[in-house]
Amino acid sequence: MAAQTQKELEQLKKRFQELAEKAFRQNVFAFTGFLSLAEQDALLEAMGRNPVCPFTLWGGKEDCERRMARFGSPEEFGYEEEFPIAALKVSPLSEKFAQDCSHRDFLGALMHLGIDRGTVGDIFPEGKHAWIFCTETVAPFICENLDRVRHTAVRCEKLDREADAGQWPAPVVPEPVRLVVSANRADAVAAKAFHLSRGQSLELFRAGKVYVNGRLCENNSLLLKPQDVVSVRGFGRFVLLEEGEETKKGRLGVTVGLYR
Repeated sequence: MAAQTQKELEQLKKRFQELAEKAFRQNVFAFTGFLSLAEQDALLEAMGRNPVCPFTLWGGKEDCERRMARFGSPEEFGYEEEFPIAALKVSPLSEKFAQDCSHRDFLGALMHLGIDRGTVGDIFPEGKHAWIFCTETVAPFICENLDRVRHTAVRCEKLDREADAGQWPAPVVPEPVRLVVSANRADAVAAKAFHLSRGQSLELFRAGKVYVNGRLCENNSLLLKPQDVVSVRGFGRFVLLEEGEETKKGRLGVTVGLYR
C-alpha cells in the first residue's frame, strides 16, 4: 500500500474509503498495511470530519511512527480484534564477531528479501540487535529468510507479547536539548534542531517533508506548542518540551527532545 507520488496518494485515499465502507457494510474490521506519515496524512484527509467508519492507528507501541489503520470499533461491532502486528527480535549468531548495525542496515536487509515496504513498521536498532514490527502474515517469511545484516550472520525470532515482555524494545526517550531561536516557529526550531540554515529549513517545508503531530505541515511559520512532535524526512524528529523566557537580545529559549 506504499505511495510516493501525489497520484499514488490520491489512489490510496480511494482505497481507504473502500476499506471504511467495507468495514461499515459487513460489520468486520478492515486493516491497512503500515503507513508512512504521508500516507497517514492522506488517510486523515480521506476520512474528513465525518468518516464513514471510525478508525484507529497503531504501530506496535506508543512511540511508533509507521502505523497501521484499523477501520471499525469494538463499541460499534460488539467484538474486539487485535491489530495483526508481530514483533521480531534480530540477534547476531556470534556477539564476538558481530558489527553494530544501523536502521538503514536492517531495513536494507529486509528489503533485499523482496517484501513490500507496507509489511514492515518501525525498526528499533540497538547495537548489534534490532526489534522489528511487521505484519503477522510476513513474520514467518522474515524469520525463515533473514539470516544476514551487512556482514553479520543473524537469527530472527518472533516475540510473544506476554511471555517475552522483558525482551521488547524499551520506549524511546528523547534527549533534551536547549535551543535559542528567534521564535517558536516550526521552521526556526527545526533549523536549530537539525543544524540547518533557515533557507534549508524552508525548502524542507516546500518539499512536503515536514510533519507536525503526524500531519503534513506546509506552514513554515506555524507556532509550535509544548508536546508538538515534528518529523522531518531524512533528518529525524523532535518534540517541543517547553518554552523558556526571552533572552536579553529578544530571542526565545526552548527545550526540545531529540529522538536519536
